[in-house]
Amino acid sequence: MLDWAPDRRSLLRLGLTGAAAALRETLSARRARAANGAPARDPRERHLGGLRQLTFGGQNAEAYFDWTGERLVFQSTRPPFGCDQIFTMRADGSQARLVSTGKGRTTCAYFFPDGSRLLYASTHHAGADCPPPPDRSGGYVWPLYDYDLYTCAPDGGDLRRIVAHPGYDAEGAVAADGRRIVFTSLREGDLDLYLCDPDGGHVRRLTDRPGYDGGPFFSWDGRQIVWRAYYPPDAAALAEYRALLARGLVRPLRAELFVMDADGSGVRQVTANGAANWAPFLHPDGERIVFASNLHDPGRFDFALYLCRRDGRGLERLTYAESFVAFPMFSRDGGRLVFCGNRGAAAPREYNVFLADWVD
Repeated sequence: MLDWAPDRRSLLRLGLTGAAAALRETLSARRARAANGAPARDPRERHLGGLRQLTFGGQNAEAYFDWTGERLVFQSTRPPFGCDQIFTMRADGSQARLVSTGKGRTTCAYFFPDGSRLLYASTHHAGADCPPPPDRSGGYVWPLYDYDLYTCAPDGGDLRRIVAHPGYDAEGAVAADGRRIVFTSLREGDLDLYLCDPDGGHVRRLTDRPGYDGGPFFSWDGRQIVWRAYYPPDAAALAEYRALLARGLVRPLRAELFVMDADGSGVRQVTANGAANWAPFLHPDGERIVFASNLHDPGRFDFALYLCRRDGRGLERLTYAESFVAFPMFSRDGGRLVFCGNRGAAAPREYNVFLADWVD
């Protein structure tokens, strides 16, 4: 459940039926917030102080701070929407607000440093309906939908399509100077990292090794980029990867973490454990990386949060109280950690946003 009260702009997007569904959702969320105490915390989670739950029910993911630490932007599948839309909320979970169009599917939103605009990816240019789910009869895969990059004002207005290219353009983040966007694109036949200007101009490629480079984030000072990548280890794996890519799919069963300077130089591999390591984010000290991984689970199903140094040493598991957790992000002052997971979930595939005070 998401505690959000549609404003006039949202009401116009939703219509009467949609607005009624949103109101029911808001009332349910407020009841859930009142009924629930602090979320469960495992005694081994010594870095997580003052843990609190910000959303209640549904599928909520990729919650990221603004530069002040006062607001979060995130994606959520909530009534009346059939797939993810972009919302903002205060860091205490209140004042949630729809900022995307309510059409298509959206993902990977991020604040510009001055708070004047938001970045996100959307498929709504290709159609108002949610794109169809992938065929997973042959195993777990991710779909590479026809996303383009958009920016908008904090209330969702002044929408601008800044990257309009056939195929997948998503997983974007903004640098501290507000003048660079890093994102993943299929524009040259492989999933690589690119930089562009805030208006989508001056696109330049950062990676060119065959495989899936994705999930990039700048460090808070804008000097480094951290990301996760899967590079097929042999000819057979490369052939399978390319066959899936031709069908608009990837199989994200393994990925390692990498860091580089923000201009694409100085690439360094961080992990080499053969697991699915993803959603990395650099601590403001520029030396530590928080990320999600299933390295502890021999079956590679359960995910926890981990912390390591930029050179891969000092690995430490951070979470224990759920079977899935991901999308961790430190606030700019390093004092808080936001993440998403199924801790205390009341239904299958329920993922909520959680916030903790970081305890070194």
